[in-house]
Amino acid sequence: MNNLLYFIAVILVVFWALGFFVYSIGAVIHFLLVLAVVAIVVRVIRGR
Repeated sequence: MNNLLYFIAVILVVFWALGFFVYSIGAVIHFLLVLAVVAIVVRVIRGR
């Protein structure tokens, strides 16, 4: 489960970066970034 959470966070950051540099969709891209950051913070807080 933790590896899946980390994988999802990495994918969201990659999609955010692609959207930011290739095509700006606006708030959707920043929403994906926030989700990725939250997923990483949850993983760090759990200590795994």
